[in-house]
Amino acid sequence: VQLAESGGGLVQPGGSLRLSCAASGSIFRINAMGWYRQAPAKLRELVAVITSGGRTNYADSVKGRFTISRDNAKNTVNLQMNSLKPEDTAVYYCHMEFGLGSDSWGQGTQVTVSS
Repeated sequence: VQLAESGGGLVQPGGSLRLSCAASGSIFRINAMGWYRQAPAKLRELVAVITSGGRTNYADSVKGRFTISRDNAKNTVNLQMNSLKPEDTAVYYCHMEFGLGSDSWGQGTQVTVSS
């Protein structure tokens, strides 16, 4: 299964971006879908995750600003990012967990928040 991300870019502080990630290939079932990010010289961290039942969990640093959603019919997960801050600058990675214990990562998309 391959994941393709889109929607990154350069935005000014206070602006918004929407990331999308679509899965393709032989997909039996998608359990959790999530977004992670990695800033330079930092470890990759969880940003948000959504279960197959629609439950969500967010990093404290993005609560109230980011919203994760999924479209099961299209095998996609989205991340709406509002009120962006310079500290949100990172490479954002999509992640999906499938049945039978397998998972996949996207290639990453750069998000830069700067004036």
